[in-house]
Amino acid sequence: MIEVKHLQLDKAKRSIVISDIHANLQLFKKLLAKLQYTSEDYLFINGDLCEKGPASLAVIDYVRSMSEQSTNVFITKGNCDVVFRHVYSGDEGIISYMNRRQDSVLNEMLSRYDKSLDDFPDLEALALFYRQHFSDVLEWLEALPTAFETDDFMIIHAGIENIEDWKLTDEQFALSAPAFYEQEHQADKIVIVGHWPVVNYRAKQISSHNPLIDLEKQVIALDGGNQIKVDGQLNALIIENDTYSFTYVDELTHEMKVRHEHVDSTKRVGTVTYPNYQMEIIEQGVFFTLCKNSNLGIQQWIKNEYLLIEDKQARCKDDLSTTFLSVKKDEQVFIIDDTCEGYTLIKTTNGEVGWIPTGCLNA
Repeated sequence: MIEVKHLQLDKAKRSIVISDIHANLQLFKKLLAKLQYTSEDYLFINGDLCEKGPASLAVIDYVRSMSEQSTNVFITKGNCDVVFRHVYSGDEGIISYMNRRQDSVLNEMLSRYDKSLDDFPDLEALALFYRQHFSDVLEWLEALPTAFETDDFMIIHAGIENIEDWKLTDEQFALSAPAFYEQEHQADKIVIVGHWPVVNYRAKQISSHNPLIDLEKQVIALDGGNQIKVDGQLNALIIENDTYSFTYVDELTHEMKVRHEHVDSTKRVGTVTYPNYQMEIIEQGVFFTLCKNSNLGIQQWIKNEYLLIEDKQARCKDDLSTTFLSVKKDEQVFIIDDTCEGYTLIKTTNGEVGWIPTGCLNA
């Protein structure tokens, strides 16, 4: 069973939902500024304050202070916020995790006291360190509710089980369920989730990290891949006057103006995302190779520089847009990759990610 807190909201006020800050305080503040957020707004922060970014403790402190200063701030826990449970439970796998992921709240806590994993003979000693020095922070994270419910929507980090009494959802599912949008639920209201990057749903759509708002299915997925995807973003859902809209911020800085209009005639759309990297080559071209995605059974055009061929096996090197975009003269775009032959990977101001001929950007 999960802990659900019920709220009665003033519908005249704006509600803002942000998820998956992932230890990036600077980006979070940038998003609040773009929203022109004030304490009169309802602000929901839907889990994963921690991990993957550089400042887990700073984000916790900032968000905690916000919640103490305003009764309109509501925070749920995410799976990344309770990673310390693995230490407390004696899960040896947490050691390899901490060694692999330096940007972890657990490593930040060690660094704060000039410690490293080598200073602790076992997990029991490590757990004692966290309890002695950070019990207040960890108890605050543990005490966060799993979900908030209003008359019109509910907010939970990963999702709810497809059962009549969804409040009986197992907490592990609520915090960590993959690909919730592809599942069903029996809540009689919109379920707003983070956790699973929305671009993962767009294998056959225009590549984008924008929220997926499906009012018919009664699911809104928010995770913009912040700190996980190279071109990811931190999304904010805005609920105002019974309408749903969004805005976002990201860390892309290489901005350019389109010099020559380009109208795409290929109609190629899609995205390669984890773990669907295995490819079967169908047709090799000068700049792109038509492949069959082995896991998904769909065709995708992979930029040649991203295609690895070893022992007659082909794979895409990483997450990658397979979308081709149209652009207008004087349009501002952000450069993601300008190192490939013939085409440049860009992100438009409306969040679409795809390829355009490099000549569009040349004077």
